[in-house]
Amino acid sequence: MKALADPANALGRGLVAIRSEFQVPDAFPANVLAAAEAAAKRRPTEHADRTSWPFVTLDPAQSTDLDQAFTIERSGADLLLHYAIADVAWFVDDGDPIDVEAWRRGTTLYLPDGKAGLYPPVLSEGAASLLPDGPRPAVIFTVRVAIDGSVRLEGAERAIIRSTAKLAYDRVRAEDLPADFAELATRIEMAEDRRGAARVDPPEQEVAALGNGRFGLLFRPRLKSEDNNAAMSLATNMAIADALQAQHTGLFRVMAEPDERAIKRLRITARAFGMTWPENATLAQFEHGLDPGQPREAAIMLAIRRAGAGASYVPYRDGVVPWHAAMGATYAHSTAPLRRLADRYVVRATLAIANGHPVPDVVSEAFGKLPKVMARADALGGQIERAVVDLAEAVMLQADEGKIFPAIVTDVDERGVRMQLRDLPVVARLATNGVAPGDDLSVKLTAVSPDQRVVIFERVS
Repeated sequence: MKALADPANALGRGLVAIRSEFQVPDAFPANVLAAAEAAAKRRPTEHADRTSWPFVTLDPAQSTDLDQAFTIERSGADLLLHYAIADVAWFVDDGDPIDVEAWRRGTTLYLPDGKAGLYPPVLSEGAASLLPDGPRPAVIFTVRVAIDGSVRLEGAERAIIRSTAKLAYDRVRAEDLPADFAELATRIEMAEDRRGAARVDPPEQEVAALGNGRFGLLFRPRLKSEDNNAAMSLATNMAIADALQAQHTGLFRVMAEPDERAIKRLRITARAFGMTWPENATLAQFEHGLDPGQPREAAIMLAIRRAGAGASYVPYRDGVVPWHAAMGATYAHSTAPLRRLADRYVVRATLAIANGHPVPDVVSEAFGKLPKVMARADALGGQIERAVVDLAEAVMLQADEGKIFPAIVTDVDERGVRMQLRDLPVVARLATNGVAPGDDLSVKLTAVSPDQRVVIFERVS
């Protein structure tokens, strides 16, 4: 973590400029707000009463748009995960102003000084959010997790739930969670290992709000509680994907393996970092042995993430098995409908097929349109994230022009060198040659412009 000294408020001005450049919505149209206020008053009429079930949520401490709540019970040797997902479709009608605006946005956009939500706060942080301040409508997916980590969707129902606790990643205790929470995560992780999945997350470079108008730039490693929480979403999304595929419908998240050229480059990077990657070991096997707490290993994890073509959405197609290489499975997004438009439709389709009903035509039609909408929204989110980090790096370094920094080469490609400063959470490009991944460098900061979000280094040695 590096706190940003910014007496001239360059970061504040830069964030305003980013919002303008990328046309980040700063409010909802009046008709959308009015529709949301009316929808928030709806009382559930098609929901079973599950308020006695001990649901809890687990999220970042500051989150208020809570998509998921969970409880776990034993069924012989199996575990039954009851995963409650915000019933957004109860509040949003097809073609109403809220729906039209959500299709325009696609996803929630996050910036350090606030987010631009997919839905108005009266829904996303109020009536539809699974907060522990009262009963909420939800869709409960029951997923059977066998002792070997295999998963199967057992059922889906609309229900009223009452969360008993809003738990936070950085302060949750084992006794706060269902008794088999860690066991479920272990089963899912062991199943991932057996099928060669590569769901390993490196530290993320991000700009975080520190309070009182202050911000910090950091590489944020994932906590164990986050990984265990992600295992529940993974189990649910895999079980739902299998159920949808079996019924010849659905929208799936897919990602290809890095190609041979990319893997060859990654092997060179690993060797340059002094790491052993046996010839008979797959990329997934190698990646699972990496420690994100070690700088060089974290650097190669970031290189692995960049080596793939990225994930995308595809609708069901006869004779095609949608495959997500990092998951090593067929996979769908269904567990974050407050933040992703596509999830609302996957939830609706799953609720239908699990109860022997046909998928509504409007949902099937949406599956054909959503890949383009979600690709545009995902690309915008990525551009904004990169712009924010570039801005923060420039703000942090603006007083250091002319200074020399130690750095390490993390990747070399046709555009030049990508390097990471050793003492600061900064990743930058360098116009040089004759170096390889893992090489140590000394670089001089020759130009900084927070307004242009640019930092320029030149090689010293």
